[in-house]
Amino acid sequence: MPHALITGGAGFIGSHLSEYLLKQGYTVTIIDDLSTGRFENIAHLAQHPSFHYAIEDIRNIHVVDRLVSECDVIFHLAAAVGVKKIIEEPINTIEVNIGGTETMLRAARRYRKRIMVASTSEVYGKGVKFPFEEDDDSLLGPTTKSRWSYATSKAIDEFLSLAYHQEVDLPVVIFRLFNTVGPRQQGQYGMVLPRFVRWALANEPIQVYGDGQQSRCFGNVTDVVDGIYRLSLSEGAIGQVFNIGSNEEVTILELAERVRDRANSQAEIKMVPYEEAYAPGFEDFRRRVPSVEKIGRLVGWEPMTPLDDTIDQIIAYYREKS
Repeated sequence: MPHALITGGAGFIGSHLSEYLLKQGYTVTIIDDLSTGRFENIAHLAQHPSFHYAIEDIRNIHVVDRLVSECDVIFHLAAAVGVKKIIEEPINTIEVNIGGTETMLRAARRYRKRIMVASTSEVYGKGVKFPFEEDDDSLLGPTTKSRWSYATSKAIDEFLSLAYHQEVDLPVVIFRLFNTVGPRQQGQYGMVLPRFVRWALANEPIQVYGDGQQSRCFGNVTDVVDGIYRLSLSEGAIGQVFNIGSNEEVTILELAERVRDRANSQAEIKMVPYEEAYAPGFEDFRRRVPSVEKIGRLVGWEPMTPLDDTIDQIIAYYREKS
């Protein structure tokens, strides 16, 4: 049976991918330092005979070397996550994202392993052409604003990954994740939907930053990991970049209203200026909408789960936890 190594495997997406691959008959090993991932996310898998874990930093080359030598495919998801954490810890963001990816690529090259590299819609920056297509230009803000360190570090990850493919023929696939949501996602790092749900269930004010007219597309994690898996099986995906996300667009204010309604909550919706939520001069994107035509053409993938169903799943998850 194939053996997958998942970096960041105790995280929100990594834990769902672990479940998915186990169901496909894979042996799964995860590595995670639990800086943002949680052992709770994988505790239910710990006794599975085909599941293994290492609690370690992916920059530990000795541990990574051994794990890569034993696997058939690498899913590299480990990264600094969440707007709040990125702004507060820019050094860690840059070092983990670039240093971690460099470690994984070197190990993958050493043992000639296929590596699936997670990137982000952030690399499009302040682009104004919608929907975002994989070959579109990026428009990033100034280096004086740490908000852009994450996007830049992930863009370097992409450049480095593609360089390994071009120079040494490493089988690399890059997938850019747009907003991905579902059960187990936590709100403490700035993820908007779990925060809205928790506030709604507690009948506390649902805080909408800015004017609420910024729009996003929220992909269900089950759909997203299916897309990642399909790309991992496709020879045609090697050396390519793909968007993965929902194309159901919603404003953040509308999202707050939908969460409140579906939770049958009496919570008020409170508008909060960006300067109070983050820091003076914070910049945000007005729209972020992916084109998913490229992945659809290659592997037949498309987002399947309506946003309301995803909201209901997250509400049920938090109700069960409370």
